[in-house]
Amino acid sequence: MLTSLKGSWCLILGASSGMGRATALAMAAEGANVFGVHFGTAAQQEEVDELVEELRATGVQVSFHNCNAASKQTRAELVPLLAELAGPEGVRVLLHSLAFGSLLPFLPQEGREEVITPRQMDMTVDVMGHSLVYWVRDLYVAGLLPRGAKVFALTSRGDGRVMPSYGAVSAAKSALASHVRQLAVELAPSGVSVNALRAGLTLTPALLRIPGSDGLARYATESNPHGRLTVPEDVAEAVVMLSATDSSWITGNVIDVDGGEGLV
Repeated sequence: MLTSLKGSWCLILGASSGMGRATALAMAAEGANVFGVHFGTAAQQEEVDELVEELRATGVQVSFHNCNAASKQTRAELVPLLAELAGPEGVRVLLHSLAFGSLLPFLPQEGREEVITPRQMDMTVDVMGHSLVYWVRDLYVAGLLPRGAKVFALTSRGDGRVMPSYGAVSAAKSALASHVRQLAVELAPSGVSVNALRAGLTLTPALLRIPGSDGLARYATESNPHGRLTVPEDVAEAVVMLSATDSSWITGNVIDVDGGEGLV
């Protein structure tokens, strides 16, 4: 049975741009309140303020926080605040959309001696992979994941392909898929679903930081059966659609949201 999202709460990690931003707007359009966590500079704050005003204009409650979403201290501070706002109904949707990591090669390259360090490798996999587990666990322990709640993690085609300087992020995405499977099984008795959404190539700030992203975008545009790249709104629509049910029967999957890009 389809259910309304109106009045529910969604927690979006990485809410200020890209797919996180698009999902915040899409959820607010459905009447869901938005609790956003983002990590930005003072120069980016104006854009965030504009987003918050746009969300509030829909009539929903909005609570945004500029801090490190992968920090234990951040979770310790924000989970009780979220519990106070959401009340006994808890969180309907958690979207893990963190894209912060190192884009350095494993081995020295011709004309480029810099390589990824152990600290950079650990940071990348922790932020983009392991932090999903810690957020889900803290929400679960706090009683904020009711039956029917949905957890989404964002992955990419890079989880199984090799691209220049993408090794650490690819490792993080592979870990993320493993975490989704494990969490799906452990949360099944609670009626909570956990899935990864694998978007097609999307022009987000994270993509633009990848060396050779222009060429990747051209190739994806030409090869996609729809003749265009994926846009953040495609992913946001999938989140809304999959969240509009109390069923937890779709769980533990990596769901392609790519217009058929991965098929060709």
